[in-house]
Amino acid sequence: MLRSQVVRRAVTSLVSSALLVVAPITARGDTPPAHRADDVDEAIDQKLAVWRFDALGIDPELVARLETLFRMELDRLDKQPMPSRRDIDRAITGDARECTGEDRCLAAIGKKLGVDVIIAGTVGQLGDNYVLTVKAVDVATARALQRIQSDPLRGQPDELIEGVRVAAYRLLAPGQLHGAIQVQTDLIGASVALDGQAIGTTPLPRNGVIGKLPLGKHQLSVTAPGYPEPYQDTVEVHFQKVSPVVVRLIPSTQVIGSGRIEQVERRPFYSRTWFLVAAGVAAVGLGAAVRYGLGHVKACHFDARGNASGC
Repeated sequence: MLRSQVVRRAVTSLVSSALLVVAPITARGDTPPAHRADDVDEAIDQKLAVWRFDALGIDPELVARLETLFRMELDRLDKQPMPSRRDIDRAITGDARECTGEDRCLAAIGKKLGVDVIIAGTVGQLGDNYVLTVKAVDVATARALQRIQSDPLRGQPDELIEGVRVAAYRLLAPGQLHGAIQVQTDLIGASVALDGQAIGTTPLPRNGVIGKLPLGKHQLSVTAPGYPEPYQDTVEVHFQKVSPVVVRLIPSTQVIGSGRIEQVERRPFYSRTWFLVAAGVAAVGLGAAVRYGLGHVKACHFDARGNASGC
């Protein structure tokens, strides 16, 4: 119980910080630089409104902050300004405020707000995981257009925030759910393949960025002449982020000669025969010099006045 309270406090604190960063960016209509992976896609040309997120057994303050973050993400998608929480509270009164997410009552609220699509959601907790459920209702027909449920989100603040942002796009703009990979290497002419498909040779355009990739895991492969072992790795693509991958290949130990291939043994210089022989000779010479010097040392005698003789 104590651990859950600590996790909730940490999540609430980080979500608050995220809102402070996202708010001025959203007001300008820009994509946050830290998350920019590609050019911004086409916005939605429908008027949207978010009714509310209900808390299912968790801290309502945390849910309210997540709802605010969700609204900000939709603001970036919608061409038209969305009604604020204050606008909704002023327009919706009486029994309508008791709507808990049924399609008909949501459509009625949407008509009063003058929007095309109205959205509602819930946030529940299962152990240290959170589950976000969101649906969009067409106001004209009073029918659900889309309903999504997130995968269990662990109590890590970064994952929870990204899950809320992804939910906004999955609900209304699934085609814009993508990220990017950046291949960083000093190799020239290396062949790059992603998920078995050839991408090109290094240096890749756009500073090595491969953009508009579906979220999730991708298989990256880089091969180059003279490098027998290809670079292969599984890269995780995150929403609107660039995942950097540093590629290094080990050069071949084979040298192509006149019609044949020789195996070259690459050993450090201090393990080679000439170095060991030279070091042995030097050690013998140093030992002889030391013995000679010690054998010719003469004792000094000092008289009462401190004068030395016999040295």
